[in-house]
Amino acid sequence: MTDQPASVSTDRFILLYALAWAGGAIAYTPLLTILLPSRVAALAGNDAGVAWLAQIALVGALAASAGNILFGYLSDLTKHRRAWIAAGLALSCLLLPLIGKATTLPGLIAAVGAWQLALNMMLGPLSAWAGDRVPDRRKGLLGGLMAFAPGAGALAGAIVTQPGLAQSEQRLTVVAAMAAACLIPVLVLAPRSAPAPTPITPLPPEPVQASSRRAVVRMWLARLAVQIAEATLFAYLLFWLRSLEPGVGENQTARLFSAIMLVSIPVALAAGRWSDRVDRPIAPLLVAAFGSAAGLLGMALAPGLGWATLAYALFGLASAVFLSLHSSQTLRILPRPERRGRDLGLFNLTNTVPSLIMPWLAIALVPLFGYQALFLILAGLAFAAAVLLLTLIPKD
Repeated sequence: MTDQPASVSTDRFILLYALAWAGGAIAYTPLLTILLPSRVAALAGNDAGVAWLAQIALVGALAASAGNILFGYLSDLTKHRRAWIAAGLALSCLLLPLIGKATTLPGLIAAVGAWQLALNMMLGPLSAWAGDRVPDRRKGLLGGLMAFAPGAGALAGAIVTQPGLAQSEQRLTVVAAMAAACLIPVLVLAPRSAPAPTPITPLPPEPVQASSRRAVVRMWLARLAVQIAEATLFAYLLFWLRSLEPGVGENQTARLFSAIMLVSIPVALAAGRWSDRVDRPIAPLLVAAFGSAAGLLGMALAPGLGWATLAYALFGLASAVFLSLHSSQTLRILPRPERRGRDLGLFNLTNTVPSLIMPWLAIALVPLFGYQALFLILAGLAFAAAVLLLTLIPKD
């Protein structure tokens, strides 16, 4: 009977946290997938825009990497995640509209870099907060609910690009308001104190062979491989679709992205709950990695926009499920809970390092060989991720 209130409190926190995690995705998804590429295309044109995006992505990724590690570590030291999250939310919401006012490449680079630092002041401590509060037996559910985040971010992009809803200079302000509305509830309503559900020396889950440094490295590399593919499509989806059909518009792209992300929610939730019941956290990740590879292969071989859209739907669905469940299951294998914020910052490099790799892949391959060569390489990376995960499943 005494466990019941704690269970209810944990479930309430998970729901509030999932809403906040969705708010984090809303804060960056519309900008990075639609609004920033559109702004760059308007200022530089489609051809020069690829190089502009590469430079902006480079600086943004460096700022995000440094900010996530720094502020995650500071939240470890101060043991006040909530204060850092609130400060990062306020600063990122103030800086986001300034990106839309920049009219030069240096101005865009500076604005995006400052915003990424503020955003990761929020996201670094936020990611560690889940590890503080959510026990391993509920991490599959947490990962499934975290799948709402990409869908929410994509839906936000579709909303703000809806014709007649907001002028282009007002869209980023609307995005900031939506993100704040999702983050504020957990900051206000989450209990001020709660016992840490994870012991200082956590036991490894049964399906993973060892909670060792080797297992951590394999999980890191597997996420990096899938994330490189996801980041490439994240930044260049609009440009790729227009290469197939020049008339593809911003809202059409945003609606496609949001539809795929929304479909991923029940799939990830079902997979996460199943992994909790049978204590098999790696199996859904393995299936999703193979699905990502198949989708990318289909995109490389697609003869036209219709087939390309279907292949992208498979890739988008599989990669969204993979990344959502991977985020929560990573919390199982980190060796030092008292340095969770710092360690998750290092894991967050799998989100930001791809932004350093992806632009140069695109610049090197697309002008010479087209998107087909790029997608074949990305398919190979996704397949390598599946092989890495396969080594973490014990042989019966």
